[in-house]
Amino acid sequence: MVKISVLQHSPSVHLPSRPGDPTPTSRNLDPLMHPFARARERTRALNAAKMDRLFAKPFVGSLEGHIDAVEVLCKKPGTLSTVASGSWDGGIMLHNLAERKQLHRIQGAHKGKVSGLCFGDGDRLLSCGVDSDIKLWNVAPQTETSDQRPLNVFPGKSPFNSIDHHRSDPLFATASNIVQIWDETKSAAVSNLTFPTSTETVTSVRFNLSETSVLGSIGSDRTFTLYDIRTGKAERRVIMQMRSNALSWSPTFPTSVLLASEDHNLYTFDVRQLSSPTQIYKAHVAAVTSCDWSPTGLEFVSGGWDRTVRIWKEGQGTGPEVYHTKRMQRVSSTIFSADARFVLTGSDDGNVRIWKAKASEKLGIVTARERAAIEYRDTLKERWKWDSEVGKISRTRHLPKPVHQAAKLKRTMLDARSVKEERRRKHTRAGESKPKAERKKVVIAEQS
Repeated sequence: MVKISVLQHSPSVHLPSRPGDPTPTSRNLDPLMHPFARARERTRALNAAKMDRLFAKPFVGSLEGHIDAVEVLCKKPGTLSTVASGSWDGGIMLHNLAERKQLHRIQGAHKGKVSGLCFGDGDRLLSCGVDSDIKLWNVAPQTETSDQRPLNVFPGKSPFNSIDHHRSDPLFATASNIVQIWDETKSAAVSNLTFPTSTETVTSVRFNLSETSVLGSIGSDRTFTLYDIRTGKAERRVIMQMRSNALSWSPTFPTSVLLASEDHNLYTFDVRQLSSPTQIYKAHVAAVTSCDWSPTGLEFVSGGWDRTVRIWKEGQGTGPEVYHTKRMQRVSSTIFSADARFVLTGSDDGNVRIWKAKASEKLGIVTARERAAIEYRDTLKERWKWDSEVGKISRTRHLPKPVHQAAKLKRTMLDARSVKEERRRKHTRAGESKPKAERKKVVIAEQS
């Protein structure tokens, strides 16, 4: 009796189980049977990197209406689309991002520029200006006949530079020549916070998002100060090499604070250890004027005097995403939208611009199949980012000529400085001159 082996294929294995389902495919996963798999994957990664740059069109639109430089932006807590902007012309505008339209406009809210904005409870907006007044506005959806008078006016003794509202209580803090705490129900400041030896002008003030009684401020005498409103005094202060222009608390890591400095860099500090920054972020070629964390805490945006907007990954000190346009002038304010998908910038040309946080992201409906393809391409780029061609395409950013030339000049100056230090060490007695880490140079003195 001869034994016969029969090859038998069940048709159900090769046919869709239900009408409309894709036809099943069989794959041999043995790597020896696929000698060109890596070459094919590299080609796909290269194409994915090229497509990413090809579809990188970050500019979404602009919100017009101001007739002078936009000084300050703030988003309304608990909403995705409501943003307020204040200008040097003294006007305040409320915008709807989704519909790109103006919700509310207060002309001549202040004499001179609006230097600070923050939202209170409900539809209440607080603004301060160089006219030494703080005003409380009702910005509920307005009718044609609604008047533009403030609900309350808090008079101050000197021009205000910044304002921030407490997370839960009806309190807000202002920055002028001192830090003051105000109650919405009282006409005068509840308490004055100042460091004993301080003679600074406080330029910005922010409440911590987690420990809401802790307050951070930066001043014109190159200081960063921590206050506690429960004790009513300054707890700690550091003096840095150059002054800071903006500060922002991390939304996910309560002890981390971001400072935008005049020396073209950004610094993150852990407030438990203020002797040196945890990270230095270098790319701007002029003073950094504003910064804001993403709600995810994984990235942040900065705007500078060099007319560029940069989006940084947390912990990566170089190679940020760079946005710029021909008409955009010096960027004075930057914020992330509440869903972390968009970035808003206010600049000297009077426009509030909306940008995508991820330049090549597709807006609108994305099908499951498209989503899977996008995720596959992202994984490929991440896996092959060390390849010379893939990495070069992913990293390269074309900058305006003035910015590129300034970066080149800055690099030359820094190289010359390092050569000079090296030569000085070489011609000094052994052990006399030790190299100092870049992070150790930032903070000059720590006071408590």
